[in-house]
Parts: sequence; structure tokens; C-alpha cells
Amino acid sequence: MNSASAPLFAQLDLITADMAATVAFYARLGLTPEVTPDGVHAEARVHDGVTIEWDTIESVTNWDSRPPAATGGSTVIGFAVQSREAVDDLYAELTGAGYRGHQMPHDAFFGARYAIVDDPDGNPVGLMSPVSAEYRHWPPRAAPSG
Repeated sequence: MNSASAPLFAQLDLITADMAATVAFYARLGLTPEVTPDGVHAEARVHDGVTIEWDTIESVTNWDSRPPAATGGSTVIGFAVQSREAVDDLYAELTGAGYRGHQMPHDAFFGARYAIVDDPDGNPVGLMSPVSAEYRHWPPRAAPSG
């Protein structure tokens, strides 16, 4: 396959049990999800034409014959923030608003400040600062739980 015909990543679609709660969570992360009038689908454009989309559990059968299960846990949706302090601040804001802390902020072995908060359906959402060489370390240390 040549590069002209290679697939191009364009969309991440998450299944949600509570559209309103999910839209509120991602709005706190700076996205502006647009919800369809029937409330079963939402979409937010991110970088370079890529979209994050959400569908309710009930609406999935419109495009997938397999019964949906919104269990999360296998994918981390990453958000970059401006500073190491911003990771701590955003983690505190989100957990203070009642979202589940999955992994507390820590200095990750790869040099970034990093944390994970679960969205309303249990999908892990990573919060990462810019990488700083002075914070890199090897071997990796166990991350604190959230």
C-alpha cells in the first residue's frame, strides 16, 4: 500500500451510557461537543480534521450489529496541557467535580507530568504536560493510584 492510499486516522467513537454527563466532562477538557437534536450522538472536531464522537448505547445498533458494552479500560484518550502544574490543577478540578481519579499526577519516566481521570463511562483520559528531559528516569517507577 502506498502512502497515497494508506488509511488516515480520522475518528475516535466512544459509546456512552449518559450523553449529558459525557458532554459535560469533555467540555471541561476544552472540547465543544455538538449533540444531535435526538441526543443520541455528539461530535467534536479536534486537530487536523480528526473528530471524537460519542454515541449512546441504544443508538449503536444503528451502525453495529454487535451488542455494545461501555466498559472502557483498554484505550487511553490523551489530552496535552501547557505545564506540569496544569496536570495537577486539571486533575484536582476533575476529581473535585466528582470524576474518578484513575492515576494521580506523577512525574512519569518519559519526562512528562502525567495523570489519568476516568470519563463517566470509565474510559481513561490521560492528562500530559510537555516532556522535560530533566524529569526522565529509568527504570520506570510504579505510578501512584488515583
